[in-house]
Amino acid sequence: MITLRGVRRSFGDQVVLDGLDLDLPDGEVTALMGPNGSGKTTLARLLLGLDAPDGGTIGGLTDHRRAAVFQEDRLCAQLTAVSNVRLVLDRGVRAAAVATELALVGLSADTIAQPVRELSGGQRRRVAIVRALMAPADLVVLDEPFTGLDEAARPLVVAYVRERCAHRTTLLITHDRADVEAFGAHLVELVRPG
Repeated sequence: MITLRGVRRSFGDQVVLDGLDLDLPDGEVTALMGPNGSGKTTLARLLLGLDAPDGGTIGGLTDHRRAAVFQEDRLCAQLTAVSNVRLVLDRGVRAAAVATELALVGLSADTIAQPVRELSGGQRRRVAIVRALMAPADLVVLDEPFTGLDEAARPLVVAYVRERCAHRTTLLITHDRADVEAFGAHLVELVRPG
């Protein structure tokens, strides 16, 4: 289990997290909701080791390999979808296996052969999701993962994510209660400090 106890994080005079206590049970999905500025993305960055708390402790992370879907896709624009996904995989994973995963989220062979800069925002989002979920990770942080998906693709992608996150410790940051219900997640709601 990953445990946060008394976690604090400020940026100058702005307190973002103030004494946060939170448990992320192994192999379960925890959904995080809250208004803008309540510290959701800051918490994600702390769990991923991209930032450090000003105070408090985060326990249990050392045993977890981590992967993430960020609010921005963070793809290499000049590479194809397959090449972007393969960046996080062991060398032995073949391009055909990656193409199969990309097909599961509705991306055609023609689409995944193009540089990702030529794909739509929703297509790029699906590539970012597959990249995170094919990575050998025990902790998956999903920061608004379904943003930018069209209504036709969304159910397919939600089902894919739900299946690939089974038995992984997952933090799902969302503004949509339907996402919480779709994952059967334990809901934690953050409020702005002060």
